[in-house]
Parts: sequence; structure tokens; C-alpha cells
Amino acid sequence: MARKAQDNSAENDFESTIAQLENVVSQLESGNLPLEEALKAFEQGINLAKIGQERLQQAEQRIQILLQKNAEAELSDYSA
Repeated sequence: MARKAQDNSAENDFESTIAQLENVVSQLESGNLPLEEALKAFEQGINLAKIGQERLQQAEQRIQILLQKNAEAELSDYSA
């Protein structure tokens, strides 16, 4: 049960990171920030993007590990 709570926490962290990144992008796109604040927001956005990428890579690694354990499973393209 603790594992499931940890998984949900990681997902929420990813979702929170994306929401924060979207907020930073909106602020930068508005063009209303003074230069120094824009630079700080840009730096924050870069850091958030790196965090998001790392979390996606971790998820991909977990998927690959799970698929290796189940040799019968096959990958297929995701279609929404």
C-alpha cells in the first residue's frame, strides 16, 4: 500500500512540475516581466524542464524493466 502512495506522489510531482513550467512559460510569453525577472523565470523554466525530463526517463526505464521481465509483452504505439 505504501508503494501505491509513493507512485501517486511521483505522478503528482510530475504533474505539478508540468503545471509550474506552463505557468513560467505563460509569464514569459506575456512579455510583462522586467528583464531580471524574465531571466530568473527562464532559469526556473529550464530547471523545471530538466526535472520533467528526468522523471519521464525514469518512467521509461521502469517500463523497459517491466517489459524485460515479461518477454511476452510487446510494445505498440500509443494512440489517443
